[in-house]
Amino acid sequence: MSTHHTARPHPPGPLDRWYEQAGVRTGVRRMFHEETERGRVFFPAGLVPYAGHEAVRRLPPERVRELTVRHLYQFLLSTTHLETRVVNTAAEAVANARTGLDLPPALRPDAFKVYCDEGYHALYSLDLADQIAAATGIAIPDEDYGGFVDRLRTSARRALPDAPALAALLQAVVFETLITAVLNEVPGDPSVVGVVRDLLRDHARDEGRHHRFFSALFRELWTHLSAADRVKAAKALPELIRTALTWDLAPVRTSLRLAGLDADTARRVADDCCAAGPDLRRLNDTARSTLRLCAAVGVFDLPGMREHFAAHGLGDGDADPAATEPVEQETQ
Repeated sequence: MSTHHTARPHPPGPLDRWYEQAGVRTGVRRMFHEETERGRVFFPAGLVPYAGHEAVRRLPPERVRELTVRHLYQFLLSTTHLETRVVNTAAEAVANARTGLDLPPALRPDAFKVYCDEGYHALYSLDLADQIAAATGIAIPDEDYGGFVDRLRTSARRALPDAPALAALLQAVVFETLITAVLNEVPGDPSVVGVVRDLLRDHARDEGRHHRFFSALFRELWTHLSAADRVKAAKALPELIRTALTWDLAPVRTSLRLAGLDADTARRVADDCCAAGPDLRRLNDTARSTLRLCAAVGVFDLPGMREHFAAHGLGDGDADPAATEPVEQETQ
């Protein structure tokens, strides 16, 4: 006699309409057409942390333009590493039930959807960088854009030396709740070439759904942690946030040298503008959703934790802790 098991209902999830909405399912290949993009920039100078440095301002305009193109390359190619080596490491562990946690079954297929999305984001980031290099003649520097990931892992090992699996999950949660804010800065800027705006808008749309997935994962993760592990995780979060928002210096120095600065000046500019990470206002603006998520699960209710975050220049989200979800952009 056969036994029939009834599937347990679960509330609607952020990836329930993935087959109809995901970029990898419905998107088009974004193509760069140089003739329609003349007069526009490849990356907003206001988002290039060293663009305003006096040594950079003295460079010829064409060299500054090349700097913005190479900064876009760094943004795109760092993304390929982050998506495949940080986010997908965590997504695979959830998808294959290898976290060691008793997570809701519905998270597993959603994690595989995230895994597919992130591979596609890496592909089209590399594709766009190659297209722009071919069209402009501005070569992609022979750099290891994965150094950023190595720095993230070093930071995680330092913050959670006895819990590498937890560190990997927290890293993915932090990155995926930060990236939507970063991606949303460019699509509305009409001075930026259209293909870059379109690609980052595509990416932000997927990441809005990923944000909700990783927020749910963090809530589940938090409920499974012991009191002692919650304290360890909470103490690790500020460093993970700050590290995720600090540019890798090696590609910056290379780009500055290619623009005509000598090695010592390039090193000084990179150190002056990038080594410390973003200023406190930008740091907290970008991290607001991540901080609200921390508030929502009770991170700041732990003794001394508000002060610990404040020592790293981070507030508590200064808003309703329940307001952790990003606004999903509509197709334009």
